Amino acid sequence: MLKIFYSVLFHMPGRGSFKNFPTKSRPVFKKFADVRMMAMFHAENAQGTKKEKYDLVVKQLIALTEGEPDKIANLSNSTALLNQFLDRVNWVGFYFASGDELVLGPFQGLPACVRLPYGKGVCGTAWKEKRVLRVADVQQFSGHIACDAASQSEIVVPLMKNGEVVGVLDIDSPEKNRFDAEDEAGLAAFAAALEKVL
Repeated sequence: MLKIFYSVLFHMPGRGSFKNFPTKSRPVFKKFADVRMMAMFHAENAQGTKKEKYDLVVKQLIALTEGEPDKIANLSNSTALLNQFLDRVNWVGFYFASGDELVLGPFQGLPACVRLPYGKGVCGTAWKEKRVLRVADVQQFSGHIACDAASQSEIVVPLMKNGEVVGVLDIDSPEKNRFDAEDEAGLAAFAAALEKVL
């Protein structure tokens, strides 16, 4: 069965037809086949405009999380997907609201600050203001909380549930001015798709 799975994943000729799968296994293998490009996906290999690339990564997120009820699994795959997709970033992860703090969730990158206060730093401010914050130069952001000295720019996207912020998607870059309006729109769409499985 594993051999059949790999034949679908990598399009080996003469193999990989779903009719070859046991009936109970077909939905599982179809899900993997639908996201087979993700296993080989790199931002530099993607074709099209930036918007089209973001549309692709949102589709991959939906395929990855479909039917999976575990929040940690979905968030972990989400960070891996974005970390693979985005270039020139050094940290991708989540923080979740707990009382008057944001608490670290699944991430990719160096060890990070575990707790961030409400209304403080880029993450806490995005939480308080319930809006995306795109910071071209973190050194110019009053009250910036530096978890990694290498980070020069940052974007934070709130995750909403029933009109309230339940967490934030935080992405850092070692370059100033890394994130533009298209990144903001694409990441907002990514967050909206993820909110449905939180």
